[in-house]
Amino acid sequence: MSDTAAPRARHAKHARSSGPPSKPPAGPSRGGRAARGAKPAGLWGDAWQDLRRRPLFIASAVLIGVILLMAVAPGLFTSVDPYDAATCRLGDARQAPSALHWFGTDNQGCDTYARTVYGASNSLLVGLCTTVVTVVAGGLLGLVAGFRGGWPDALLSRVTEVFFAIPSVLGALLILAVFRTGTVWTVTFALAVLAWPMTFRIMRAAVITAKSQDYVVAARALGASNRRIMFRHILPNSIASVIVVATINLGVFIAAEAGLSFLGVGIQSPEISWGLMIADARPRFLEAASPLLFPAAFLSVTVLAFIMLGDAVRDALDPKLR
Repeated sequence: MSDTAAPRARHAKHARSSGPPSKPPAGPSRGGRAARGAKPAGLWGDAWQDLRRRPLFIASAVLIGVILLMAVAPGLFTSVDPYDAATCRLGDARQAPSALHWFGTDNQGCDTYARTVYGASNSLLVGLCTTVVTVVAGGLLGLVAGFRGGWPDALLSRVTEVFFAIPSVLGALLILAVFRTGTVWTVTFALAVLAWPMTFRIMRAAVITAKSQDYVVAARALGASNRRIMFRHILPNSIASVIVVATINLGVFIAAEAGLSFLGVGIQSPEISWGLMIADARPRFLEAASPLLFPAAFLSVTVLAFIMLGDAVRDALDPKLR
């Protein structure tokens, strides 16, 4: 009995020291299920994560945010209403910057700072409206031309070539001369008529590349209609390059509006825009430089901010540049 008691004692001691048997895992953890159930970020998610780490994007977004706030709510930046004739005094014309008039006064004795703040509204409105029109019109026409091919593509391509042959400034001058009144909407129309072919070309090239991809072939094999293929599969994968160009063009349109207003065919008084302010201050620039320099500085910073934003978006959306 002594020979069998010793193994039993050792077995009991080993069982007590090892403790109760471990339980099998009840199933995947919540974190594991969430990780497996989460969808991949995709192009736009990866682009946003990349943009958040770019100082160029952050700086341009902050500048654009301040300028947009200035355009939407100018009363937050100044209590002077430049559209009120009572705030302009000829006796105070061409004064230097001071505590009362931060940017000085213009040739009519109006506060240059208040006019600069209120001028952001019309300048940005022209740029935004022109960008929306060119993206919608040029993007849809480019989508149809690139997807359908054949005679629609040939016809639209020849039409765009005609518009490309027209000098931009000369074409805008002719269009605005027909209207004879320079408003936000006439300037927007003139710029959009001449700018949509660029968006058309970019979208058309992107669609031609996308429609030969495997996911489009698979959608056709599954019986998807042409409309579903165009708007559900091709458009989301072709719009990135158009967004990049549209962001940069927004700043270009703002500068174009300023140029047309400077030439006297853009936005007219009593409306206010940065280009019109520059044109009004030019004859007396040597006597008072601030009425020209400050709106020109705001114009330059705004255009630069949109170009910087477009560059940052382009780098984020292009995997080759990461």
